[in-house]
Amino acid sequence: MNMTLPQQIITITICVLGTMATRFLPFLIFSSKKPTPKYIRYLGKALPSAIFGMLVIYCLKNVHILEGSHGIPELISICTVVTLHLWKRQMLLSIAGGTISYMLLVQLIF
Repeated sequence: MNMTLPQQIITITICVLGTMATRFLPFLIFSSKKPTPKYIRYLGKALPSAIFGMLVIYCLKNVHILEGSHGIPELISICTVVTLHLWKRQMLLSIAGGTISYMLLVQLIF
């Protein structure tokens, strides 16, 4: 089923408005004249690690160590992520390195 032109325009408009709202709303709610509330600063420190932890759990939820490749590609990729992060301390590099190593392992070896 294909979307009509008006449906495509409406969909794009909703996406643009949603993106703009999430980008501009914090600047409207928290002015630069007042200090940022403590709970917002706490969330800024705690959420990145929590989200990263959730991603790890989500990625490993269907891994069965008693079947197939026994989770070896996943384990190697996790080790790659940890090593890259301890070495360079750049999250995007770590995530990209782990993703690339996993895809190469799954496509070429396992």
